[in-house]
Amino acid sequence: MQRYRRAALVAAAYLGTFLASLDISIVNVALPTLQTALATDMAGLQWVVNAYALCLSACMLSAGPLGDRHGHKLIWLLGVALFTAGSLLCALAASLPLLLAGRAVQGVAGALLIPGAMPILSHAFPDPRERAHVIGGWSAFSALALILGPLLGGMLLEATGWQSIFLINLPLGLLALLLGAWGIPERRYHGQAALDRTGQVLSIVWLGALTYGLIALGESGHGRGYAWPALAVALLAFAAFLAVEARAPRPLLPLRLFRDRTFALVNLASLVLGFACYSSLFFFSLYLQQIQGWVAGASGWRMLPQFAAMAIVSLCFGRLSRHVPLRRLMLGGYVLAGLVLLAAAALAPQTPYAIVAAVFLLLGVAMGLAVPATGLLAMASVDGGRAALASAILNALRQAGMTLGVAVLGSVMNVRAAALLERAGQVAALAAGFQLAMLLAGLACLAVALPLYWLPPE
Repeated sequence: MQRYRRAALVAAAYLGTFLASLDISIVNVALPTLQTALATDMAGLQWVVNAYALCLSACMLSAGPLGDRHGHKLIWLLGVALFTAGSLLCALAASLPLLLAGRAVQGVAGALLIPGAMPILSHAFPDPRERAHVIGGWSAFSALALILGPLLGGMLLEATGWQSIFLINLPLGLLALLLGAWGIPERRYHGQAALDRTGQVLSIVWLGALTYGLIALGESGHGRGYAWPALAVALLAFAAFLAVEARAPRPLLPLRLFRDRTFALVNLASLVLGFACYSSLFFFSLYLQQIQGWVAGASGWRMLPQFAAMAIVSLCFGRLSRHVPLRRLMLGGYVLAGLVLLAAAALAPQTPYAIVAAVFLLLGVAMGLAVPATGLLAMASVDGGRAALASAILNALRQAGMTLGVAVLGSVMNVRAAALLERAGQVAALAAGFQLAMLLAGLACLAVALPLYWLPPE
């Protein structure tokens, strides 16, 4: 019976992450459809992505303390239920503000779900080899969601409308609830739980103001005037956040953890992973549909090589880690990602699909190495009682990176495209903006890869 409970635990943890990952990719392929259906612009599309990512990253630091205080199982199940409710709200939305409200609910739920999976799996599999295998499978399941997202999204958009991309989460959420309720044992670390409400409020304020300011910079008209005040608020709130965290007896973000070089570098890499690789899903969807002119379903199939490669490499990761040190696998993933994104900066409206597919394939290999290696090294750099906190910090930074990537690179793309629009035409201008965004993403990956070379042996 215990064996079956552990299998249910693995299935539940995988399925919870599958839900959150599916929502990222399935929404990205629907962006042009949503733009037409809800009569919005590029900034509106950025907020469809960022309303989710913003709430996810801003609330994720609280997930670890909540799990430690009230129980990892209880908080994880609450996340699944809340995500399912948010999906229903999105499906019922008749306007952009209502859709953004539903996306925000999903983001809060994802903040409980995503970092909760890692400590649940780590505690269930204390043996390092088993843990590497199961976390590689967790990463592969996340990639499977990214594979199915564009495919399912494309088919559902063409067959039944955009609402169906959110309704699909309802039966999956119910199944995850049943598996988790039966298979996941309850764990609490009440004495280690953070109690830092001021820090949580400040983290939401500075990240929200920063995201809004960066998006506003890329807008034209009166909206751009709000950018600098928002960025000033973000800077002040961030400084106050650091001051509070340095003095709080049980801080939301224990700054002393970053004195460990491995922990600090791995989390910096996680931030860049979100900024460059996860945000690229947003831009590749726009590239295929608005620059190359493919419909949603065809775009989904064309993104398949990236996610298939990521899934295959992730499934093999446990075996790879037995022969190659984790830090080398991580370094290889980030270097390859940087080089591939630089190659993506050369993609044009007329680029043959064979070349585009090769770019997607290699980026999938890079992410298949980088994602599980980053997670395992973060878990290895702290003691077992801090696994939930370490997972929350790692995932919060990755999602913050994705939020910043969509905001910063989206603004760069907007500004570049606007500057060339009159001379080059809409498609060529968008292509130039996309190329500049990918160039910056590639350089970010290569920049963080350099210090990873000197990570101490695990």
